[in-house]
Amino acid sequence: MTNFASVAALLLLLCFPVAFSGHDYGQALSKSLLFFEAQRSGVLPRNQRVTWRSHSGLNDGKSSGVNLVGGYYDAGDNVKFGLPMAFTVTMMAWSVIEYGNQLAANGELGHSIDAIKWGTDYFIKAHPEPNVLYGEVGDGNTDHYCWQRPEEMTTDRKAYRIDPSNPGSDLAGETAAAMAAASIVFRRSNPAYSRLLLTHAYQLFDFADKYRGKYDSSITVARKYYGSVSGYNDELLWAAAWLYQASNNQFYLDYLGRNGDSMGGTGWSMTEFGWDVKYAGVQTLVAKFLMQGKAGRHTAVFQKFQQKADFFMCSLLGKGSRNIQKTPGGLIFRQRWNNMQFVTSASFLTTVYSDYLTSSRSNLRCSAGNVAPSQLLSFAKSQVDYILGDNPRATSYMVGYGNNFPQRVHHRGSSIVSYKVDRSFVTCRGGYATWFSRKGSDPNLLTGAIVGGPDAYDNFADRRDNYEQTEPATYNNAPLLGVLARLSSGHSGYSQLLPGLFLRFNTFLLYTWEEEWNLELMYFSFFGCLCAVVPAPVVVRRPMPIRKPRVTSPVRGNALVCFCISVEQRVDCVLITCAASGPVAIVQKMTGSWVSKGRTYYRYSTTVINKSPRALKSLNLSIKNLYGPIWGLSRSGNSFGLPSWMHSLQSGKSLEFVYIHSTTPANVAVSGYTLA
Repeated sequence: MTNFASVAALLLLLCFPVAFSGHDYGQALSKSLLFFEAQRSGVLPRNQRVTWRSHSGLNDGKSSGVNLVGGYYDAGDNVKFGLPMAFTVTMMAWSVIEYGNQLAANGELGHSIDAIKWGTDYFIKAHPEPNVLYGEVGDGNTDHYCWQRPEEMTTDRKAYRIDPSNPGSDLAGETAAAMAAASIVFRRSNPAYSRLLLTHAYQLFDFADKYRGKYDSSITVARKYYGSVSGYNDELLWAAAWLYQASNNQFYLDYLGRNGDSMGGTGWSMTEFGWDVKYAGVQTLVAKFLMQGKAGRHTAVFQKFQQKADFFMCSLLGKGSRNIQKTPGGLIFRQRWNNMQFVTSASFLTTVYSDYLTSSRSNLRCSAGNVAPSQLLSFAKSQVDYILGDNPRATSYMVGYGNNFPQRVHHRGSSIVSYKVDRSFVTCRGGYATWFSRKGSDPNLLTGAIVGGPDAYDNFADRRDNYEQTEPATYNNAPLLGVLARLSSGHSGYSQLLPGLFLRFNTFLLYTWEEEWNLELMYFSFFGCLCAVVPAPVVVRRPMPIRKPRVTSPVRGNALVCFCISVEQRVDCVLITCAASGPVAIVQKMTGSWVSKGRTYYRYSTTVINKSPRALKSLNLSIKNLYGPIWGLSRSGNSFGLPSWMHSLQSGKSLEFVYIHSTTPANVAVSGYTLA
């Protein structure tokens, strides 16, 4: 049974004191998405934009009796490694979830969703049974012996799998996370596909949790290339976090609360985040849940998660107790081989965490003192700018961006003449002799690829045999989608603690249960006022099968609306204050409660929505029966108005204010307003 997230319409118009200039982030975003098309395996679609590529891997899985055609090659070789591929899809999905509107504004939302679906379509094939998952096609040892185009490779294409006798909790957990995150992306555009992905995610999580073990002990050929050094506890927590975000099922939130300490989520102080080590990502997501007021009885544990998230962010800024190494030019430096993967992943986490903190009006707490969230965003920008050319070598480490970028990439497909141009067979070893050893530039431009990057002293050698620095990878690019989309939008404000996707407040939406019952965000327009359905949480171990909920009684009474939701024979009613006065709607909801010295205190969130087609130049609110502090409004005597930094409230937009007291909601009403 799927729960519905408790939501209310919130939109904070916040400004960051960061100037975004100097680079065309929109262009970099467009180019970075092209790289994923160059990495496609399988039958390429008609709208394929990287035209020097052709169909490949058309018999993958055939010898094992399963169809494994599709998916992505991870880097410069022709192997399909499941763990980094799943992480790639998770990070692309997270980018869309957080910054879908910005991707759409750049005209790249469709391409981003296509890139995600190319991966999830493959994962569906790779998961033919609840407790079976194929985690690799091809063998790194034999593949690396040859230098051939993927269209004509002669290397072994054996498929490797995990099952109850050969477990792989890290691989299954990461794939569950990818499926769950992607289910959020497709929830509006393709609800049936979204439900299918979520079903696979449920099954994969159960498989990972029940049959525990490291995947590289079962798929031993992966150990040399993508060994699971961190183990599988981080992936189990990571998958639980994404399943909670996708389903709002209390079981997964409880899983995080129960296992946070024993599985290292509250214990590991991290300075890296990537395809192997997920702890910093888990800590960031759980901190988000805490800021959203969802922690409930797990608040103490979730606060420890957030402390570790703060540790990670502070270490990047150089304001922590253990700071990460940087090159003289200011780039994060973690390791000599493909260091850029850690740069882009860390940049994504600092970007979203900056927006989370800003949305909750909090500062980052470091051992060196409190830090404004804008410094995290500035840091992410500095790393992206370095990648795009602001570095001691004035080199762009994104192929095809700028005037000086790598020309001899360690990549089979780009370094050999296109199969469409010359179909002369390239032999296994002949490819090394003819193409790998060439001193000239690649015949095919691998547009958008983020290569491994410079060493600890900002040095870089553009040589094809310098695989540590010139080989690209999908998981280098995936986190950058969200960061580039965020930076391209300049000073726009964000409310990243909202659970929904692509929120629009200039349209009142009325969904029918028949078509959209799986949405975690639902609005009903009753009595001229926008209201949100907020069912009480239900704890369920097995989310499937699902019965369609129904609204049994919307009741109106003195600006109070009661929605009674019947799910699986259980009725939950939640009261939310919902009032409208002309063009202004007011929605209140309780977002938290706690007991202090025997008294219960409540945190109320109130949203003011401008329904007029014109901007509100001024607004006067009357707030009666308020017995505690209030934040988010300006006050003059007994009247409240727009905050001092907000000169007007645009059409369809909203503002949020919060207050705390120990009784029922205050009486909030509009006493006056002026339209532009």
